[in-house]
Amino acid sequence: MLRSIIASIILAIALFLVQRFVNAAWIHPYIWYILAFFVMLSFLIHRLMEYGLKNNREKFVTFYLSTIVGRFILSIIFIAIFLYSGLTDSFTFVLNFFALYLFYTCFEIYGLYCNLRRD
Repeated sequence: MLRSIIASIILAIALFLVQRFVNAAWIHPYIWYILAFFVMLSFLIHRLMEYGLKNNREKFVTFYLSTIVGRFILSIIFIAIFLYSGLTDSFTFVLNFFALYLFYTCFEIYGLYCNLRRD
């Protein structure tokens, strides 16, 4: 979890610097909502995976697949809420969302790989 928090802080600093000093039209103004969503989702998934590993290692695959499905459903709901509310520049919003989705997914797989390699 600490690695995820550190990666989120580094990502937030990088996004802030790009938004502040570079006229980046490819970064949506709601990027901070997207980042907060993924930080909370990452925390929730980490807790669920920790619970799945602690109590019953045989059901780990079930916990992992359920978190993937949960993340996907929550992501679709998040995008739908913003698009339904009349978001301007929706293409940039969706592009930023899926870039962060890919970042957090790859980071979770890397962390999971490191944890399972030790066992």
